[in-house]
Amino acid sequence: MRIAIEEYDRRWLERFRREEAKIRRALGERALRIEHVGSTSVPGLAAKPVIDVLLEVVDSADEAAYAPLLESAGYGLRIREPEWFEHRFFKDGAEVVQIHVFGAGCPEIERMLRFRDWLRANGADREWYGLKKRELAEREWERVDDYANAKTEVIEAILRRAIC
Repeated sequence: MRIAIEEYDRRWLERFRREEAKIRRALGERALRIEHVGSTSVPGLAAKPVIDVLLEVVDSADEAAYAPLLESAGYGLRIREPEWFEHRFFKDGAEVVQIHVFGAGCPEIERMLRFRDWLRANGADREWYGLKKRELAEREWERVDDYANAKTEVIEAILRRAIC
């Protein structure tokens, strides 16, 4: 399988805002934070045309508190990762929106936001990351996760700079 990478599209922000409002209507105050993350959240960065949403709830392991509400809004639970910060992963029916759910205070939230914010502010790293993504997208992958994992080395190097 090949990964489709597209030039940055300003409509991605509009799409995020629609999804954010939809999630907020479904969850109300249960949604402690809703953030646009991933490559579509970085102006100027080419990306898979999939909107990544970071959703912070009180306790991501307490699925009864939020999962049925997300499901009624059209998002299906796809992955449960209790060993990795109790991460839950939802997708919409068209598979163009992905929701990463973490519990309050989870360190992965700040890591994801730090990476996004660094790429927004740092053109050299944004360009480097974009080139790496395009290079990897040219390869054949058995699974999308394999492509995502192949970006880890570059992501970690960028995060090390962002922390300093």
